Formats: sequence, structure tokens, C-alpha cells
Amino acid sequence: MASARRGPALTTFAILLGMVAVSNLLKPLQLGGARTGFVFFGQRTSGTANAILGPLFGIYLLVYAAGIWRLRRFALPMAYAYAAYVVVNLIAFTVRGEHEPGAGYVIFSVVYALVAVGVSSGTALLLTRRKAALA
Repeated sequence: MASARRGPALTTFAILLGMVAVSNLLKPLQLGGARTGFVFFGQRTSGTANAILGPLFGIYLLVYAAGIWRLRRFALPMAYAYAAYVVVNLIAFTVRGEHEPGAGYVIFSVVYALVAVGVSSGTALLLTRRKAALA
């Protein structure tokens, strides 16, 4: 049974990545207002770029989450690529992105970065440890 081999952490990460995928697929609809554009290498996208990049990354994450869920070998290089992208995107957004004043924004940014890096890198680490179990 895949769920027993996958374990609770990878199961949770697959679900979380699936939720992020749905969020990215919905970016072009801007359900949260004008500030809901997809952030690509530190820049919040809008218009055509948002309509293309959001769903494109959404599809990538859906395939990745399915690969984790089914313990497929193709998920491992996707994990490394996504973990690297997350770190680069966070650094680029910190340098080039919009900043709001106040301690609340700083606290949110730190917590967000810790969770984003933890989930993306943690998934890559756990998949690497289970490399032999990947089909």
C-alpha cells in the first residue's frame, strides 16, 4: 500500500502542494483582488504573464503532488527543481518585491519563508530517503 510507504509527512506535503497547485491555477481569476498575481522570480505577474505562468506552475505542482502521492520516481527531480525555485523566488522577492511597513509583514514573511523552504526542501529530502521505494 502506497500510503504506508509514503508516510504521514509525504502525505501531508502532497496535499499541501496540491492545494498550492489549485491556488496557482486560479491566479488568473484574481479571486483575492489585484494583488493575487503569480510571483515569478520575485516579480508579481499580471495580465498575460499571470494567465500563463500561474496555470503552468499549477499543472507542474499537480503532476509533482501526484508523483509524491503515488511514489513515482519522476517526483524526485521535480522535488529538487521546485525546492531550488522556492529558495531563489523567496530571495528575489525579498530583493525586488513589494514591501509593506510594520512588524506584522516581517513576521508573516519569516514564517512564510520557513514553511515554504521547509515543505519544498523537506519533500526533496524525504523522497531522496525513499528513493528505493519510488516506482
